[in-house]
Amino acid sequence: LLPFVFIFGIFYFLVILPQKRQKQQLQDMIAGLKINDDVVTNGGIIGKIKEVRETSFIILSADKSLLEVGKAVVGKKAE
Repeated sequence: LLPFVFIFGIFYFLVILPQKRQKQQLQDMIAGLKINDDVVTNGGIIGKIKEVRETSFIILSADKSLLEVGKAVVGKKAE
């Protein structure tokens, strides 16, 4: 039984804990986004936030089109 506990402990510290931290950092970043921030979606669309809604953002893409994307699809801030 002790080897299983040891293997689970290693698995927890090497896989689960870093994943939780990364998810929390992404949620904090999304919560801090505001108008005129540049973002990149998980699909690769780069745009500037024009409006912040309850569960989505309105972004202006490079071809001057407005897109409504869910907050969950924002991958990172553009640089």
